[in-house]
Amino acid sequence: MKHGRVVYQGQVLAVTESADGRVQLPDGSIVAETAVQWLPPMDFGTIFALGLNYADHAKEIAFNKAPEEPLVFLKGPNALNGHRCHTRRPADVTYMHFECELGVVIGKTCRNVKREDAYSVVAGYVTANDYAIRDYLENYYRPNLRVKNRDGATPVGPWLVDATDIADPMNLRLRSWVNGELKQDGNTADMVHSIPALIAHLSSMMTLNPGDLILTGTPDGVADSRVGDEIVTEIEGVGRLVNFIGGDELLSGH
Repeated sequence: MKHGRVVYQGQVLAVTESADGRVQLPDGSIVAETAVQWLPPMDFGTIFALGLNYADHAKEIAFNKAPEEPLVFLKGPNALNGHRCHTRRPADVTYMHFECELGVVIGKTCRNVKREDAYSVVAGYVTANDYAIRDYLENYYRPNLRVKNRDGATPVGPWLVDATDIADPMNLRLRSWVNGELKQDGNTADMVHSIPALIAHLSSMMTLNPGDLILTGTPDGVADSRVGDEIVTEIEGVGRLVNFIGGDELLSGH
């Protein structure tokens, strides 16, 4: 099942996807996705983000190879945004690119999880778009706050898909479009560090809790995103996430 959260008629509601792909409200009524304001599909806990977890993307940004140990950094909750929302491109930047990523949501409190048991602690999956501004990047191995923690810089959703509905999360197609033009086309099979490897690695050093989110990195094909652009990131079986790029006028909304 696909679960989401929206604001409708002034109320925050938990919703599901209807049989025809629209939004089913708690009372059973069905509305179009454009009739609601989308929020991230749940309140997430710790947000882990992976850098350089696809070898082709590492090469694309001038690294000869991806790191042997997972490159992990943390994100704050204010960085998250919802489906069909706007993300700000600051006026002073020259290159801001999208990143289609599979998000893995933890469903159980766990520590020292073995790789062979990793999927037993997964609640579900989300589509994410983790924008990065190259101008602000000081070190790919330690992305600074301005790169990955800006307000609304990481749209997530529209749906959280139950883990039982995804037969093989390590074989899902990821695609991104800019104004309808396909720019990114990859597969989770090309991750350097697999989902089980990431869960085992993270849980070896800290306790993972229900609602923790692991953003697993992006394949090559990233491209500049400019004010007025519509960016669509889609993961097979998980969801199609739409985002719009705005400018500094969005600051008035914070």
